[in-house]
Amino acid sequence: MANIYDGAFRTILNDCRKLIIPVINEIFGETYTGEEEIQFFPNEHFIDRQDEADKERITDTNFTILGRIQKKYHIECESSYPDGKITIRLFEYDAQIALDAGEVTEETLTVTFPNTAVLYLRTYKKTPDKMKYVIVTPGGTVRYDVPIMKVQTYSIDDIFEKRLLMLIPFYIFAHEKSFPEYNSNEQKLEELKAEYQVIIERLNRLEQQEVIGAFDKWTIIELSNDVIKEIAQKYENVRKGVGDMMSGALIETEARTILMQGIKEGIKEGKSQGISETKKLTALKLLKRGKLTVEEIAEDTELSVAEVEQLAGFQTV
Repeated sequence: MANIYDGAFRTILNDCRKLIIPVINEIFGETYTGEEEIQFFPNEHFIDRQDEADKERITDTNFTILGRIQKKYHIECESSYPDGKITIRLFEYDAQIALDAGEVTEETLTVTFPNTAVLYLRTYKKTPDKMKYVIVTPGGTVRYDVPIMKVQTYSIDDIFEKRLLMLIPFYIFAHEKSFPEYNSNEQKLEELKAEYQVIIERLNRLEQQEVIGAFDKWTIIELSNDVIKEIAQKYENVRKGVGDMMSGALIETEARTILMQGIKEGIKEGKSQGISETKKLTALKLLKRGKLTVEEIAEDTELSVAEVEQLAGFQTV
């Protein structure tokens, strides 16, 4: 059954596609540059069961990278305890992906299985380093490994140095066992918040260096916030402490993005008046969203408090 973690993984993959490339390089030892074209295919597959209605299976990913050699990939995101069922489900997905793209020539069926891996968000003693397929056929036995990425084993430095930015929304899993302590110990909670402040600052630097775009950064922060709220449901201090910090970063990113886009439009038109009007338009948008104070909007848009108050008056008319 899909959960918020699966949804976050699919969202960041679909909305920020290039972020999957460093993950693929890390898992499979590839050397993609990030400039390769990525083609996505439907995640929904219908498995034919004799004497039963077709059963729908929804994979987390199904895509092809067009590098020097075209390769198909299938990555699943898991947070549950490894009980062997995932291996069966994974093979079902792989077989269906292979069949969907299968070719029949002169009664010869050719199917190509994808390069498959699993991202485990939680690591248990029983979590293996890899899974293995052993397929016994009349023509011989085929064996190959399915690698596992254990997200909790990656530090913040690992994530940024290897550009594994897709893992940031799930970094909070590394702290899950310490939630009771964070929730009752203000000093420990401040240390966790400081760690997330560093994450935000490092994302800001990557945006300034144009390694990632504003939308990529916004998506990473938004999904991090969603995951934190879900995983820390029972720990109010953790949920609010870290969650509010991420929400604040979201609002700041949104305000700055709106403003900069507007200023660029004004400059493009070659009108200084256009820049001023854009700032006012930005302020109106932020007022309508109701997330910032008048003073905060004034600071973000470089308008005076009086100008924002005047716009607030117009808004309520």
